[in-house]
Amino acid sequence: MKKILFGITSLTLGGAERVLVDLANVLCDKYDVTIFTIYAKGELEKQLSPKVKRKTLYQNSYAELSSMQRKFIAPLKVLLGKKSIYRKKIKDNYDVEIAFLEGPVTRLFSVNNKRTRKIAWIHNDISLVFGNGIKSKIKKKLDKKIYSKYQTLVFVSRDNLKKFRTVYPELRNKYLEPVKKEVIYNYIDRESVIKKAEEKQEVEFKTDTLNFVTVARLVEQKAIDRLVEVHSKLIKKGYYHNFYVIGDGVERKKIEELIKKENVENTFHLLGKKENPYPYIKNADYFCLLSQFEGYGMVLEEAKILNKPILITDTAAREAVEKYENSKIFENTKKGIYDGMKEIIRKKKTNSNTNQKEIEKYDNHEIIEKVVSIIEKKEKIK
Repeated sequence: MKKILFGITSLTLGGAERVLVDLANVLCDKYDVTIFTIYAKGELEKQLSPKVKRKTLYQNSYAELSSMQRKFIAPLKVLLGKKSIYRKKIKDNYDVEIAFLEGPVTRLFSVNNKRTRKIAWIHNDISLVFGNGIKSKIKKKLDKKIYSKYQTLVFVSRDNLKKFRTVYPELRNKYLEPVKKEVIYNYIDRESVIKKAEEKQEVEFKTDTLNFVTVARLVEQKAIDRLVEVHSKLIKKGYYHNFYVIGDGVERKKIEELIKKENVENTFHLLGKKENPYPYIKNADYFCLLSQFEGYGMVLEEAKILNKPILITDTAAREAVEKYENSKIFENTKKGIYDGMKEIIRKKKTNSNTNQKEIEKYDNHEIIEKVVSIIEKKEKIK
C-alpha cells in the first residue's frame, strides 16, 4: 500500500481544509494516508476517518500563539529551519508528498527527498494572494524556486493556472524541464452536504426580508468591509434585507467597528465560525461570494448542491457557475455590487426554493480518478 502524506497549515474551518478532509477520508481506503499540519487543534480534525494518521509541527492552534509568535517566530521557524523540520517531523519514506495549500507548507515540503514524488496544490490566485507590497515581491521570488522543486502542480481552476502562468511564465526544474501542471476541481462529499443541511439552524433568519448568506474567512481578500458599506447604503435607501456572514478571521474587529459606524448592527450579522454552515446556506434566499479575488470558491459547489441562487463578483469564481443558470455575476466594484443587489431586492425575488433542476459542475468519481492518476504516475524522481 502506497504511503501518501498531505500537508496543510491546519484543519480549521475553511474551504481547502474541508476538501482535504473529504479527500483523505476517501483515499484512506486505497492508501496509507497521513496529514501533516503546521498548527494543531483544528475543528475539522474530528471529521477525519480513524484510518487517517496525523502529524503536527506545533501542538497549539494558531489562535493560541502570541501575536509575536504569529507574526515572526512561527513563519521564520518554517522558512529558515525547513530542512531540520522536514528531517525530524516529516521524512518517513512516503511515496508521495502533497503540499495541499500555497504558503508555508509548500515551502516546507519542497525539501529534496530522492525517494518521494512531490505534488503541490494551488487553491488561490497566486498573482494576488500575497498582496502587492515588498513582502509579496520577496515571497513570489522565493516561491519560484520552491515550485520548481515539485514534479506536478495541481490547480483547482483553469483561471488559477492562467494567473499562475502570468507570475511564473517559464517555470522549470533544475534540469530545465517544464514543471507539469494539471487542473483538478475540488472534491466534495455531496451526500454529507445534503445530510448536514437538514440539521437545526442555531440562529434563525428574519422572515420579513430577503436573507443573504456568505461563508468566508474575515480577511482582506473576501472584502467583507466593502460588503458592509454596500449593505448600509442599501438600507439607507430603503432596500431592506439581512446579511449573514459565517466565518472568522483577522479582520473581525475592523468589520465590527465598521458595522457600528454604519449603524447596521440589526441587519448585518457576523455569526462567527460554524462547523456546519449548510443549514444557513439551505435556508437563505441567496448565497453570496462577493470577494476581491478567488481561486475557485469551493463553497459555491456546496451552494449548488443545495440548489441555491448564487451571487458572485467577477473573479475566478465565475468558473464555478458558468453552467449554473441560477446565478448572477456582479461587476467587482462597490457600485457593481450595490446595483446588483438593489435590483434583486427591488424585484423581491423570493422564489429561491423553486424546483430548479440541480446542475453540478463536478463529478466526484471523475475527480477521485484524476487524483489517483497523479498519485500513481510513474515518474523518475531526480
